[in-house]
Amino acid sequence: MPDIVIRRDGLAGRITLNRPAVLNALTYPMCVALDGALRDWQHDEAVRLVLIDAVGPRAFCAGGDIVRLYAEASGGNLAHGQQFWRDEYRMNARIAFFPKPVVSLMQGFAMGGGVGVGCHASHRVVGRSSHIALPECGIGLVPDVGGSFLLARAPGRLGEYLATTGSRMGPGDAIYAGFADHFVPESDWPALMAALAGGGITALAPFATQPPPGHLATLMPEIDRHFAGETFADIWRSLRGADSAFARETLAVLARVSPLAAACAVEMQHRLGGSPTLARALELEYRFTFRAQAQSDFLEGIRAAVIAKDHAPHWHHPDAAAVTTLDVAQMLMPLGADALRLED
Repeated sequence: MPDIVIRRDGLAGRITLNRPAVLNALTYPMCVALDGALRDWQHDEAVRLVLIDAVGPRAFCAGGDIVRLYAEASGGNLAHGQQFWRDEYRMNARIAFFPKPVVSLMQGFAMGGGVGVGCHASHRVVGRSSHIALPECGIGLVPDVGGSFLLARAPGRLGEYLATTGSRMGPGDAIYAGFADHFVPESDWPALMAALAGGGITALAPFATQPPPGHLATLMPEIDRHFAGETFADIWRSLRGADSAFARETLAVLARVSPLAAACAVEMQHRLGGSPTLARALELEYRFTFRAQAQSDFLEGIRAAVIAKDHAPHWHHPDAAAVTTLDVAQMLMPLGADALRLED
């Protein structure tokens, strides 16, 4: 079976991610195929909506194929990663700007690249097993695939918190944070997809029910208090100065992420500000990822987490205080002729 299954089903164009053994990790050919399907269906009057789902109960898509990225970059081929991210981001934008309804059904893990496929859809469905996160700082990268845009629209300082900690959101929290729209019990998903293929997008509403309660809303006072600093170092100092379970637990999480990546993620949230656009977010993300293989902790993060699995990365900076404003600026400088452009 192919890694991605593309077909027509009644009124729907169907896209199914089909690598369940590796949590439907997204490869470069899968990105190209998904983008090509959207191009084909954009002007096809027989296709009234697009459905994106995935095979297997464990994950919608747990991220990009970072093992391949590591192998290519370790062999000196930085162009592979740069092209992967460029075309992936353009595919993410095509989903977001698609002129017809796009419905994503995200069971299990939707992380990293899975957020880029599922969370830019116009109608985002989660179930009880859903866990959505942007954990990239843990491997030396920044939240990308348009994730920084979604984070910048989240309530209060939630964007900075989720960007740096990579905390997983269950269905209720994903809806609260703006990463999902509808909760539908997964046992109803086959009937939902059949109804959508037969009757169009209006068939979705009757299936949606109240999600189980989340916990992020109750944490917002502490999140807003501690994540309001100008830099990652400010956030770190604020947490260290507090005597609360939240502060202690959050510091323990942040101690494991790349200080450079976290500092850049915070700066990106501030640059996107209160009126973010997806195009601006993707362009800013690409400034980091274009340089990531040669200038950041990305390859070391993958080595420690996935290749050697020693979970003992040797980051470029020992802690948040060691990251300078110049370090951040150098990762986020404009790329000139290499800048991401979304035009076809």
